[in-house]
Amino acid sequence: MDGLQEAISNFVLLWAVIDPIGTVPVFISATTGRTAAERRRIALIASATAAGILLFFIVVGELMLLAMGVPLLAFQIAGGIVLFLFALTMIFGESKPDQETKMIRSVQDTAIFPLATPSIASPGAMMAVVLLTENQHHTLFEQALTAAIALLVVLAAFGMMLVAGPISRLIGSGGASIISRVMGLILASIAATHVLEGAKEYFQ
Repeated sequence: MDGLQEAISNFVLLWAVIDPIGTVPVFISATTGRTAAERRRIALIASATAAGILLFFIVVGELMLLAMGVPLLAFQIAGGIVLFLFALTMIFGESKPDQETKMIRSVQDTAIFPLATPSIASPGAMMAVVLLTENQHHTLFEQALTAAIALLVVLAAFGMMLVAGPISRLIGSGGASIISRVMGLILASIAATHVLEGAKEYFQ
């Protein structure tokens, strides 16, 4: 049961930081005037690139920290604080769709930027996958399961980009903004938990 609860918690965290629904209006703005085939190709490239980025951080993220002499406990606390600040920008600042839509104006390769990163593989997502796959606290199976969950959320983002038109008409830009802020609130709660757990372990 604990394993299932952890998997669900990881899914919620990764869904919040990746925010597939928030990617929809960004994708629509980035692909205005494109043919259906071009939109599918952009969605595929963006999703594949984002998946590669997240897997890279799952595999070598912790090794990079150790090589730089950064304790994982310090990274957990710092990462939780950064995720919390990221969540606050989702709640009180411009929503994710509003922020990333503005980036499109000066970018040619929209499949990579802003779609693959920072829309799907955001800095918060990169930090989250490192925190969720610490070698000291998670078995190889648990790490593989977290990687599979991350890929599942990226796949959900890919699917939503393929049906972006109907989703946008259904929820509108206002609906996407509301969902993004709710995800920010959930993310803030999870981030606070990471900070408290890290502080507790440090003092113990």
